Amino acid sequence: MAATSAPSQRLRDMLWWVGGLHHCVNQPPEGTCLPGFSEARSRSMATTASLTLLYDGGCPLCLREVNFLRQRDERLHSSSTRIAFVDINDEHYRPEQHQGISYRHAMGRIHAIQGNGTVLKDVAVFREAYRLIGLGWLYAPTAWPVIGPLADWAYGLWAKWRLALTGRPDLDQLCYCRRGDEGKE
Repeated sequence: MAATSAPSQRLRDMLWWVGGLHHCVNQPPEGTCLPGFSEARSRSMATTASLTLLYDGGCPLCLREVNFLRQRDERLHSSSTRIAFVDINDEHYRPEQHQGISYRHAMGRIHAIQGNGTVLKDVAVFREAYRLIGLGWLYAPTAWPVIGPLADWAYGLWAKWRLALTGRPDLDQLCYCRRGDEGKE
């Protein structure tokens, strides 16, 4: 078993801590993934939600973000939540049910689908999700002329390195392990 270098482990620990700092929620127990959110429930919710967010259920930081968004959405809109969540790591994930967004593309950068079918990606996903849960002001500056491109650039760096920083195989390996030809795009 290869030892993790101290700087690499410190960086992962720091990212884990920072990723949860603005949420003030507990990290879900190891191996849990949005209790009660089966693929079937996600599909049925996606038909009525304002936004369907495709997330990587194998990413601990992604799960923290999704748990925060889900909990706040349920607290504010208990009778009809605004955001549906679809785990792209679920073996039942089907691109054709989500505007053709392949596993590879969804794993490479965050994607969401608005109720009208418009596909959002990168920082625009967070901007819309936070708007729907009443915290749009947090991401509003990312739409400004100077800050927007910087935010997109910073997110691009995160997207490029998140698998390595969270101790996971690279995108090619993950795609190779998926069944079918989907990973060969």
